[in-house]
Amino acid sequence: MTSAEVLKVFEDVQALLSGHFLLSSGNHSNRYLQCALVTQYPSTAAQLAEALAQPFLSQAVDVVLGPAVGGIVIAQEVAQALSRGGNTRVRALFCERVEGTMALRRGFSLAPGERVLAVEDVITTGGSVKEAITLAKAVGAQVVGVGSFIDRSAAAPELGAPLTSLLKIQAEIWAPEQCPLCRQGSPAVKPGSRGLR
Repeated sequence: MTSAEVLKVFEDVQALLSGHFLLSSGNHSNRYLQCALVTQYPSTAAQLAEALAQPFLSQAVDVVLGPAVGGIVIAQEVAQALSRGGNTRVRALFCERVEGTMALRRGFSLAPGERVLAVEDVITTGGSVKEAITLAKAVGAQVVGVGSFIDRSAAAPELGAPLTSLLKIQAEIWAPEQCPLCRQGSPAVKPGSRGLR
């Protein structure tokens, strides 16, 4: 898929929002992407995941790992796309925070030497996916890359593995104390998975 095609997918379901948003990182932004509006359509999620999986087909990926919540559907769909590409043993796992620390639960595990592709719906600071990478490396797994539908980062985040994204979105991102929208009296809303619905 081209960047224009990916952008159209998000625009068609009104998943690209403009306003004043409080991000999960604590920063503020004038744009927000609600990927759940896109992935609610399985055929669309599969199409995006197929495109994201393409650069990793030759990487012999064993596990696709996504941080909850945004990375769960992405991990499942990318693992399925990689399986269709010939590696039928690819597993899809997700990690979640337990007392503030990313962990594998529900019987999930990684083994030393397993080749891991970390995925996320939107990369801004890369915080959640970095935690997933740290978790994988702590058990001796090899992280071969990072994939995301959208890269919204202001500057390329240092992830410890190469990042592949389907679309780069320009968004203003500010620390709360530097936010011009706050100074104008506009309240920040948190529409993401950890905020208001």
